[in-house]
Amino acid sequence: MLRYAVNISILLKEYPFYERFQRAAQAGFGAVEFLSPFEFDLEQVVAAKEAAGVEVVQFNTDCGNMAAGDRGFLNDPGKREYWRRNLLDSLALARRLGARQINSLAGNHMEGLSRQEELDCVAENLRWAVPGLEEAGLYLNLEVLNPFDNPCYLLTHSSEALAMIHQVGSDRIRLQYDIYHIQRCQGNLVEGFKAMLPFIGHVQVADSPGRHQPGTGEINYRYVLQAIEDSGYTGFVSLEYNPLGSSEESFAWLPREKRRAATAADLRL
Repeated sequence: MLRYAVNISILLKEYPFYERFQRAAQAGFGAVEFLSPFEFDLEQVVAAKEAAGVEVVQFNTDCGNMAAGDRGFLNDPGKREYWRRNLLDSLALARRLGARQINSLAGNHMEGLSRQEELDCVAENLRWAVPGLEEAGLYLNLEVLNPFDNPCYLLTHSSEALAMIHQVGSDRIRLQYDIYHIQRCQGNLVEGFKAMLPFIGHVQVADSPGRHQPGTGEINYRYVLQAIEDSGYTGFVSLEYNPLGSSEESFAWLPREKRRAATAADLRL
């Protein structure tokens, strides 16, 4: 059975952020994730998680102002020390929240730097992070973003993220398999997933091209999720989409009684 989580930075935005933990639990979910929490009061984040009784699967390091176009700082030599301090803060918060992994966006291409200089910065930062990740028993995910929605982003194909993972050479660095972005970048979802399974740390779902809930676009989610289930993948599948209708209405494809764990056959797709 696949285990599900809901991204409360993208969904349940009808409610204040701290309230979303409880709203996720009331909707039947036992796990959540979110984008960078560092704009919020971290004590209140921890308290909201504890009060709701949900698991935190992962969260992002500081990605900057995403609404204004920022997509992280992993590739920015000028923010190397900032990224590393924030990674340490993220490890400390992950311990408090009981999170199992962290996601860090690679960043947008920077004028004045070659692509290789940016990739070198990413590799250096990731190698620096590995001992801390090992000590904490945590993983860091690298995410591919599609170039249609994110035209300046550094990593727009899974092969680029995998090349970086191989270069760093640690199983503490994994691939975040966001089905929406992978479909937009390259397609071939099922065979690609099978080939990359040993390196995949997390799965996120949204339909394409609108980035709404499964069942609203071109992806055969029953088939894709069945293949993921059959593969033996043991991580979470997280809902990360812009809902058509209210968030609660958009959850209808995933039966309420199955929102903690479901087979592909359970889905209303």
